[in-house]
Amino acid sequence: MKLSFRPGLTLALFLFLAAAPVFAQETLDPIKAKLFSLSIIVGGAIITLAAAAGAFCQAKAISSACEGISRNPAAAPHIRFLLIFGLVLIETLVIYALLITIIILMVQWGKYI
Repeated sequence: MKLSFRPGLTLALFLFLAAAPVFAQETLDPIKAKLFSLSIIVGGAIITLAAAAGAFCQAKAISSACEGISRNPAAAPHIRFLLIFGLVLIETLVIYALLITIIILMVQWGKYI
């Protein structure tokens, strides 16, 4: 019974430690605080959706490439090249989403309000 609570307690401890800086912040202007929290939510949503979509697309591409190679082994070098090129493009889109998320999170909202 003890082992089943261990991952949950570890997660709760991690979340408590991760949220500690948020509790320590002073909110002088509630509008800035709402904008900052909204930017964190939007940034998290962007990177979550991009990572999920990228993982799904990469899995689909690898699956299709394996099926193509199994049907026509002679075309394996061409399929492998197109697979790697496609995976690079998919991963680039996920990295662009990460860059946008970092930009959203690092904007100094106090200067623009």
